[in-house]
Amino acid sequence: MVKKIRAAVVGYGNIGKYAIEALNAADDFEIAGVVRRSVGDKPAELAPYPVVDSIDKLDNVDVAILCSPTRAVKDVALDILAKGINTVDSFDVHSKIVDLKHSLDPAAKANGAVSIIAAGWDPGSDSIIRALMLAMAPKGITYTNFGPGMSMGHSVAAKSIAGVKDALSITVPLGTGIHRRLVYVELERGADFETVARTLKADDYFASDETHVKQVDCVDSLKDMGHGVHMTHKGVSGATQNQLFEYSMRINNPALTSQFLVSAARATMKISAGAYTVIEVAPIHFLTGETDSLIERLV
Repeated sequence: MVKKIRAAVVGYGNIGKYAIEALNAADDFEIAGVVRRSVGDKPAELAPYPVVDSIDKLDNVDVAILCSPTRAVKDVALDILAKGINTVDSFDVHSKIVDLKHSLDPAAKANGAVSIIAAGWDPGSDSIIRALMLAMAPKGITYTNFGPGMSMGHSVAAKSIAGVKDALSITVPLGTGIHRRLVYVELERGADFETVARTLKADDYFASDETHVKQVDCVDSLKDMGHGVHMTHKGVSGATQNQLFEYSMRINNPALTSQFLVSAARATMKISAGAYTVIEVAPIHFLTGETDSLIERLV
């Protein structure tokens, strides 16, 4: 009998909940447990699993699926890699991915562990599509247009602003990779909206885009986790001009993020120690099944 991969889910927000579903649907995984700050109010759906406040309290964990906010990923990953446990995360600040890799790589190698970073859907699965488009037409421009839909990373960032009780950030594509952010905020009692809006617009998540902040009475009544992407690459293959490739999808945001995290967790068991982005990992490593059978099916 083939030994199953024992995965711990670290964090139990939207991504953590869908990660449990994705792990349950994968025949080659078993759930070692869930790590979360609050263990006293265990949800009914977690009854079959240990719920603890430290990964040290779980047995024989092979890989930790980090469902933490992006700004917590580095510290959480370093702590877990130091224990010799593999990690995967959905870190989503594109401009800081190289820095994160360089921070985690020494810790992973020193402890014989693997970390696959920025393994959601963008960055993540979309990163692989962009790489393939560039391989097919090395010269040219790729436009990645997100939405319209809910951005989890931006919503979490908005919610972290002082005075914000809840927040929803909607990404609206304007074309050619340019986006508008519509941010709906529900304020804490006594918070000043103008101060909140000014602070939010200056945050790294929003500073580069046209951002509109609107105050609402109840953010929850607006939430829809649908999202999507339309990617276009127009370029040159060899000396042949006007090569045009397009890729499009409409998705449930946390469901796809967590599914690809589980696929990346599988890949950590097949590669040597170190930190990697998804474009550095062979696509077949994300898949379950015997190698020759996958080649016959997919090639």
